[in-house]
Amino acid sequence: MQTSIGREQGFTLIELMIVVAIIGILAAIAIPNFLSFQAKAKQSEAKSNLGAIHTSEVAYFGENNSYSNDFSAIGFTISGASPKYNYSLGGTAIGAALGTCTQASTVGTSATGFTAGATGNIDSDATCDQWIINDAKNLNQTGLTNDVTS
Repeated sequence: MQTSIGREQGFTLIELMIVVAIIGILAAIAIPNFLSFQAKAKQSEAKSNLGAIHTSEVAYFGENNSYSNDFSAIGFTISGASPKYNYSLGGTAIGAALGTCTQASTVGTSATGFTAGATGNIDSDATCDQWIINDAKNLNQTGLTNDVTS
């Protein structure tokens, strides 16, 4: 494109390099924040499924006057093709393979209560993410590891 003076107009290499540098700086800031939000979204899978396990256990208790350590007995299944967590009631476990992670030692059932656990490695590092819920619907990580904040 020519101007009235007869010079070609366009972008110089320096101007293009400045734009590329600005995009690089913005990406360097945005990508870590995105990965953190992605990990928190994956944690919501565990929280949601533990809530569903609680609901299933309470319904089972209402019919049988005891809690069960068997997911098929309480009617709980995981939806989705690739779960990110392994869920345990002490007797049975379903979901993702534990790999190097270990399930929380407090997981189990009795006639008067239960504690269900979820364990997974959501960002492929050495830290595992662990959550538990009990019959009082206390969802927590007390004494457990959090893969997002560590």
